[in-house]
Amino acid sequence: MLPGIGEPLGSFMQLLAGVRVVSFNHFLAGPTAAQILGDLGADVVAVEPTEGAFQRNWAVANHFVGSQSVNLIATARNKRSLAVDLKSEEGRLLVHRLLRDADVVMENFRPGTMTRLGLGYDQLKAANPRLIYAVATGFGSDGPYRDRPGQDLLLQAMSGLVARTGRADGPPTAVGAVIVDHHAAALYAMSILAALFARERTGVGQLVEVNLMQAALDLQGESLTAWLNGARTAGSRGPAGIASWFSPGPYGIHATADGYLAISMATPRSLADALECPELARFSEADSFGKREEITRLVSRQLAMRPTQAWLPALERHKVWHAVVQDYEDLLADPQVCHLGAFVAAESAEGIPITLLAHPARYDGETPKVRLVPQPLGAQTRAIMTELGYAPSEIEALIARGVVRGAPDKAA
Repeated sequence: MLPGIGEPLGSFMQLLAGVRVVSFNHFLAGPTAAQILGDLGADVVAVEPTEGAFQRNWAVANHFVGSQSVNLIATARNKRSLAVDLKSEEGRLLVHRLLRDADVVMENFRPGTMTRLGLGYDQLKAANPRLIYAVATGFGSDGPYRDRPGQDLLLQAMSGLVARTGRADGPPTAVGAVIVDHHAAALYAMSILAALFARERTGVGQLVEVNLMQAALDLQGESLTAWLNGARTAGSRGPAGIASWFSPGPYGIHATADGYLAISMATPRSLADALECPELARFSEADSFGKREEITRLVSRQLAMRPTQAWLPALERHKVWHAVVQDYEDLLADPQVCHLGAFVAAESAEGIPITLLAHPARYDGETPKVRLVPQPLGAQTRAIMTELGYAPSEIEALIARGVVRGAPDKAA
């Protein structure tokens, strides 16, 4: 059984208690970064248009759980939802009141959008010099690609990641997950935390900027640095099924009689013993690079002769670094994944069972809990406006005119 069922959602250490984050983020990287801050105890107010943000209305695999997209479920926990029309004067006045005492503003619109709305960094910092204004873009706030759309697959292609992924005898290959967005989210949250720490020392906020282009490059820090400093190979991808252009043999994924095994670090001698292949014993450790294709072909030939499970005891005994290739369904029974509590069972705001990924770090041995499941659009609009001093009659009038959108406040 997945952990989380029956656990009180309020049991959580408030590492960022008292920090208010106002998130104007949409798509994936920005909402995920804001969720990380929410996991850590910040009061994250997700400001959405009255029709809902992109991630609320579009889903990967076109999959919704009830009325909620899986994108929303993946990125919206531990946030309160405020739905407001930023194109209206009254809507902008509401947001300015919200930002008056905010600690962090996050946004990932196209460069210049927030400034046109009167919500740019220079426009806000005069009234709130302690404000940390955090911007995520595709390519940066200036430069020749400033106005290009930033999207994970495009950045994988442009950054060299696609060219360097896949088999040498196949086409360039995209990674099967949106890793640029997720890495950018981690960088985004990390940078905001650094700015919050600096503010505690100086009392002054600052502008923080991250972009998908540099996130995609940063993902390749080891291999790209090697290439920049003179490491070269004949092709962009590893030959003979080797997993990467810069790796020795037999580093890669190899077919067994009934599945696949990853073989990582190993000497030719240990491989010869583990795989019962005397031919491998004639290679030295230095040959792992110089004769990597020959070594890899021999390893692949041997592994294909037996089922996956038959190989595991010998690989373990001879200290060959290895792993069985698992798919998502295998993760549910993986003993370490279960031990870590990596999947959390919860109930959606609509009362439907959902499964979330846990916050991926522990603090004094504890993992932050889900305080608030992803909320309906505008679920906290009334509560937030009440906190800002709006009278009930004002709130209802603004809802009636479409300036804001409210839903029954089931969680505050």
